[in-house]
Amino acid sequence: MKALLAKLVTSNAGVAALVLRLPIGLTLAAHGSQKLFAWFGGYGLEGTGQYMASLGLEPGYLMALMAGSAEFFGGLALALGLLSRPAAVVTAFTMLVAIFTAHIHNGLFLANDGYEYALALLAVTVSLAITGAGRLAVDNLLARALSEK
Repeated sequence: MKALLAKLVTSNAGVAALVLRLPIGLTLAAHGSQKLFAWFGGYGLEGTGQYMASLGLEPGYLMALMAGSAEFFGGLALALGLLSRPAAVVTAFTMLVAIFTAHIHNGLFLANDGYEYALALLAVTVSLAITGAGRLAVDNLLARALSEK
């Protein structure tokens, strides 16, 4: 178990991962806060839940809670570099669901509510799931603690 945890948090990605993690993590957290707390012009759980239900994602409130939590907490974890690989996998899955339920029928371009933005977020989160958090991350503290035990 210790070896698996060490593998999850160890990364040789250098500083480049931080360049991806920080803006994408904060962006995801902001989007999640729109869904969860109605911040930044969002609709909160009630409004987002109604929208999710209209897409066929039932029960809408629960789906809004799950998507908002994945984005908010996953985004914060990515920004901090805390359990980055699991956070990246969860947020990547959330973007995949968003692409195929809310955006795919609108085509690629964001101007038509297309999937290009969610696709960019998906690409970055998949990349972070593969590479890990990089040098400047809380994951490195966890990796050191695991290696000392």
